[in-house]
Amino acid sequence: MKVFNDAATQVQCDSIAKWKKDGKPVVGYTCSYTPAEIFYAADILPVRLRGIETDGMEIGDTYFGPFICSFPKCILQLAGKGKFSFLDGTIITPGCDSMRRLDECWRKAGDDFEGSVPDYFYYFDVPHKAENHGLAWYIEEVNKLIMSVEKHFNVSITNEKLSTAIKEFNKGRRLLSEIENLRSKDDVVVSGTDVFAATVAGTVMPRDEYIKELEKWLVTLKNRRKPLSENKHRVMLVGSISDEIALFELIENTGKALIVGENLCFGIRFEGNEIKEDGDPIAALAQHYLASSVCPRMFGKYNERLAILKEKIETSKAQGVIMQNIRFCDLHGAENALFERDLEAMGIPCLRVEREYGPHIDAGRMKIRINAFLERIDASTTTVIKTKAAEKAC
Repeated sequence: MKVFNDAATQVQCDSIAKWKKDGKPVVGYTCSYTPAEIFYAADILPVRLRGIETDGMEIGDTYFGPFICSFPKCILQLAGKGKFSFLDGTIITPGCDSMRRLDECWRKAGDDFEGSVPDYFYYFDVPHKAENHGLAWYIEEVNKLIMSVEKHFNVSITNEKLSTAIKEFNKGRRLLSEIENLRSKDDVVVSGTDVFAATVAGTVMPRDEYIKELEKWLVTLKNRRKPLSENKHRVMLVGSISDEIALFELIENTGKALIVGENLCFGIRFEGNEIKEDGDPIAALAQHYLASSVCPRMFGKYNERLAILKEKIETSKAQGVIMQNIRFCDLHGAENALFERDLEAMGIPCLRVEREYGPHIDAGRMKIRINAFLERIDASTTTVIKTKAAEKAC
């Protein structure tokens, strides 16, 4: 796990530093709607931007103000502090209004903090619907991005290179799918914290290195015999964007819970959902990144998202769902309320918490609420056991 933990907990991990030392470019991107395969096809390392290592908010507060999600503020804070100086380019995507504003705020901060804006700074637009015009629009945006990357970095991104990149990324998706299958067993041999660290690492490590390490780790997991799930409640974590290993540790360090699944932007959302490897690669990328999206930013897909979440709960045998949203995250704040209403009606216990992204200054409050929630699952489980015993006696 050391390679994965280092990659998941550092803004510039060893893998990125080695890539830069070899003289190859690195491009950061802010959202899961950006096809990383495009950069792999151009021998550019795609790195998902994160807000970890933030130790203050004076820069983020200056440009954003107080009443906004703290995740993009942390990214801007790090940019102003020079933490992203290794980037040769940045792709900003309007995953939400806060992330859309990051584009203009980061550009403005470049006037005050020299070198904070990379030479290549691109706004990649994404529609809010995948049907008809929306999908055509997204494909157009993908083609524009490819042409822009080719021009700035003096590279050629052919359909053949894109197809090769898709196949390489699919290898990782298949391995993650195997890990998810291990988590669905009665005896779970891997913690949610470790799985999440391995998943986040895949958003920053060179793909060939990542697949090699993932294959080795999967062999280790398959040979484990001691379960971690004994006497622990199986829970699922969903909600706002999160790249924080500490959030998973906070839940699992109670000693009473094991995270057996998550539905987070940085987590395993499309395990097993591979990209089509034949035909037009750009159309295949569009179908995967836009049409298969389960993000609440997309219009008219709530019932589909609820069905997917319910299926994940059943597959992972989760006994309860912890829903978290970053303060001022309207998308996940509203959606979590709907999820809570509908899942509770199905008899699935839910905990909904609002938090700040970054250093867990509210860790104590969250720990109290999580412990109370686990006690509720305890009571619910005891009631079910007694009911079944009474029915058997009759």
